[in-house]
Amino acid sequence: MASTLQALRQEGRPAFIGYFPYGFPDVPTSLEAMRVMVKSGVDILEIGLPYSDPVMDGPVIQAASKCAIDNGVKVEGVFDAVRQVQADGARALVMSYWNLIMHHGVADFAARMAEAGGSGLVTPDLIVDESGEWIEQSDRYGLDRVYLVSPDSTDARLQITSRAARGFVYATSRMGVTGERTSMSNSAQNLVARVRQAGAPYVCVGIGVSTAQQASQVGAYADGVIVGSALVHCLLDDEGRPRKDRRKALESLAEVCSDLRWGISQARK
Repeated sequence: MASTLQALRQEGRPAFIGYFPYGFPDVPTSLEAMRVMVKSGVDILEIGLPYSDPVMDGPVIQAASKCAIDNGVKVEGVFDAVRQVQADGARALVMSYWNLIMHHGVADFAARMAEAGGSGLVTPDLIVDESGEWIEQSDRYGLDRVYLVSPDSTDARLQITSRAARGFVYATSRMGVTGERTSMSNSAQNLVARVRQAGAPYVCVGIGVSTAQQASQVGAYADGVIVGSALVHCLLDDEGRPRKDRRKALESLAEVCSDLRWGISQARK
């Protein structure tokens, strides 16, 4: 992951990091959605593992996760998504609550992730102090460890996290759950500066980015712009149910991705 972020830094732009849950609204459509995202400019794709208690996710991603779980999605299938994303030309991360990885088996998950060509894991509810087994296995297989920090993280916590992380540190733009926002908090830029001062070479910002203007604003100071809910929203109707016309939903996804990618491309001009 670091090599990708470094190459983009040399190009003069941040990374476009898109999130999409595996298995939503069904497995074939989720794989097609990921393919659309890569073709529309996503550099790094966070493949979400649906979880029954997604405490850090807002209503859009919660609705998508519930749909995938109701359809019987299995953890084992996520490795096929990782292989596809890598083959399509983007870097693949899996984003998962830690209970799912523990239940699957940390060592086996790491081995299969590496075999599939994935870059590593984003673990929103795992702190460095409790990730001894993951550090051991990710070192063994050369996988990235992406931890989250927030504006209320202490400087000492930022230093601990920056030393343990690999790939990048995920800076949340504000406190609270994921979801689209009409404006971005100024606290994100300050947090990125603090994380860099704590020793992290790459810091990417997520939570709340939903427009090209916001992506450009964040991309001016972050190494990557992370977008989730605004992309997942393309496949939901006004009542939070999967859109019946999948073709039009995927066309909407491509349009939103392209718009965000344009915004990111303007971030440092």
